[in-house]
Amino acid sequence: MSTIALDATYTVEPEPSGIAVYSRKLIEGLAWLETSHRFLLCYRLSRFGRRREFLRPVPKAGSLESHFSVRLFQEPLTFWLPWQAELFHSLAQRPPAFRFKKEIVTVFDIFPITGHEYSSAGFRRKFSALLHQAVDRATRIITASHYTAEQLLAHTSASRSKLRVIPLGVDPPSLTLSPGERLLARKRLVGKRNQMILSVGVIQTRKNTLNALRALEALPQHYRLVLAGGDGYGSEQIHEYIRRQGLGSRVQVRGYVSLEELRVLYQSARVLLFPSWEEGFGLPVLEAMANGLPVVASQTSSLPEVGGEAALYVDPRDPRDIADKVRRAVEDSELRGKLIQKGFERAREFSWRRVAEATLQVYEEALSL
Repeated sequence: MSTIALDATYTVEPEPSGIAVYSRKLIEGLAWLETSHRFLLCYRLSRFGRRREFLRPVPKAGSLESHFSVRLFQEPLTFWLPWQAELFHSLAQRPPAFRFKKEIVTVFDIFPITGHEYSSAGFRRKFSALLHQAVDRATRIITASHYTAEQLLAHTSASRSKLRVIPLGVDPPSLTLSPGERLLARKRLVGKRNQMILSVGVIQTRKNTLNALRALEALPQHYRLVLAGGDGYGSEQIHEYIRRQGLGSRVQVRGYVSLEELRVLYQSARVLLFPSWEEGFGLPVLEAMANGLPVVASQTSSLPEVGGEAALYVDPRDPRDIADKVRRAVEDSELRGKLIQKGFERAREFSWRRVAEATLQVYEEALSL
């Protein structure tokens, strides 16, 4: 039996996405596995005000005690923490504040290193320094895609022997809307007889939102675009484009949405458009498929790896290609039916339990060294 510490800081994010979803799902998954290890869920002192929301997984049925306990960590105050755990798992592609005997880091993407147009110079410097430090210290490095693993090999000191690819998971919807309920929700969102294109993710340069808007302009007037996500790097240019082109009546900017509202959006939309330039995984692709929504995505980075044969792929540089594939996914009933069915099948291949099982195996590897 060993003690394993995890950085659970992001599980209390008020608007969870990406790393926050992964952190929570992994920890909850580990709680349901048979293991003798004990786990310390570590929260940075800055999250102390949200302590009522700290994860405290309950024991499995038949178990007398929980294998999980909570710790705060802050350099240099909690200097004793490395003596309480044999292994530390950083869930946010950054090194822990203290040196542990053995360390594991999960890396989702390295776009600040590979694409200078996707973030500020200050962010790129900070991200690069932390990532290189985390990789150098890691006993094992987990990535969600083979694409990110290859990027790490090309741009950092990571060795192939340390890399382990563990794709993310997706939950089946807890509730499925009837066809009538989907129609009513779509009418409420974009109006009667309009077609709803959904885009999920932060509004930013890297997500290629500008070319999504240009594709919308090439589509008939009854197509509407719903943007679900907060503002990120480059969002000012995107909002200005909407104003300048007079797209306000065809584009609905909803900002960050709750998981419950997101489920309704997935099930009431006609297609998910995900034309991102750079993705380490692309969880909305799987979420859409699990909800029966056809997907049109970029043919770049990790997205073909995630969507497999269940999505339509586009050249992200070509708004005409994007518009053509969106229209096919919406209006070609035979193709649409195939995409929906393949999407359900594809989503079933990815589970959070499998993520937890594969991660526990990586822990065992690292502890045995």
